[in-house]
Amino acid sequence: MGKASIITRDIDKLANATGNVYQSVAVISKRARQLSTQIREELSGKLAEFASTVDNLEEVFENREQIEISKFYERMPKPSTVATEEFLDDEIRYRIPEEDVEQPSAL
Repeated sequence: MGKASIITRDIDKLANATGNVYQSVAVISKRARQLSTQIREELSGKLAEFASTVDNLEEVFENREQIEISKFYERMPKPSTVATEEFLDDEIRYRIPEEDVEQPSAL
């Protein structure tokens, strides 16, 4: 049987890196969006090679290739899963902007 599609995560482990589980989830979600965009662009580029306005016998073969490419991308792990693994393995560089704190003015 394949890998489970739902994995229970330890919230404390997620919160350790940033000190706040919500900040950790924000970092993971931004990375997942980056990965998703990258994969979508890569897939679109590969499928664009098959764009054709001519109906012929070669199109049947190309359609088969197109289906194989699509299946390959469908079997890939989801971007959110990859981003979470990267975060837990300390493979993501991120920066949390400091909150602006007003300094008392010297009079």
